[in-house]
Amino acid sequence: MGQVINREQIASFVQKLHQSGKTVVATNGCFDILHVGHVRYLQETKSYADYSIVLLNSDKSVKSIKGPTRPINNENDRAEILCALSCVDYVVLFDEDSPRNLLDEIKPDVYTKGADYTMETLPEADIMRKNGTRVEFIKFVEGKSTTSTIEKMKQN
Repeated sequence: MGQVINREQIASFVQKLHQSGKTVVATNGCFDILHVGHVRYLQETKSYADYSIVLLNSDKSVKSIKGPTRPINNENDRAEILCALSCVDYVVLFDEDSPRNLLDEIKPDVYTKGADYTMETLPEADIMRKNGTRVEFIKFVEGKSTTSTIEKMKQN
């Protein structure tokens, strides 16, 4: 079972993992209403390293990105649900719209992002290059998204 790690402690924690010869993969997102697309994405993410860390947008961050009606589930609930997945080792919350600063602090070995991005469109690409982080793009599961789930619920 995964655990939530404080933002102030995550960089030194990852450094200790690296010093013990372990690899770390990171990804980020809101993970508001968990669905099969999220689960498959997180399972593939975990396959790239010894430990996986989900950089989870806080409620403040989700509101800023998605609008005033989101998130549906609060940050503590979203973090707990993610920690219950065997493919998630650690969760760290962040308030910014982008995980750029956090990624620069923790310097994961691998970073995963949805395949709707490329290295040319990835906002964090410069940080990844600077720190020598490998980027893996993961395909989405067709028709599975929190937004489509919310839209479907509105129709009923």
